[in-house]
Amino acid sequence: MPLTLEIVTPEGKAFNGVVQDVVLPTEKGEINVLPGHQPLLTLVEPGEIQATMESGREYLAVDKGFARVQNDVVSVLTEGAINVQEIDLNFVENAREKAEAALKKAREEGTDAAEIEKLEAIARFAVTQELVKAKKRN
Repeated sequence: MPLTLEIVTPEGKAFNGVVQDVVLPTEKGEINVLPGHQPLLTLVEPGEIQATMESGREYLAVDKGFARVQNDVVSVLTEGAINVQEIDLNFVENAREKAEAALKKAREEGTDAAEIEKLEAIARFAVTQELVKAKKRN
């Protein structure tokens, strides 16, 4: 019996499909979810989600968020997600550099915490994408 994996970001559904298993990056390490898994609610750490499908393995870079496993449905709510094949390293590197520069300026100027948190999230997800993409190239 397969699993249903759905990954949702603020922009909408990043992935929705049937998988044989899924590996999630959690605060306590990677967990492999198979059909029949016990109900679970966990924090997702920035990293890589691996999903096994009949056509092969899919890799997605994700930002922090939450995952729920219930009745063979794995739901991930995250701040960002992208298929590794769609990552453009030049774009990501540029975005990271701009976010880090803006973050440095915001801290120096005493910008409000919400804006700093937003810039930190952009930089964090850019670094996550770079690391996951580099891992798949090796």
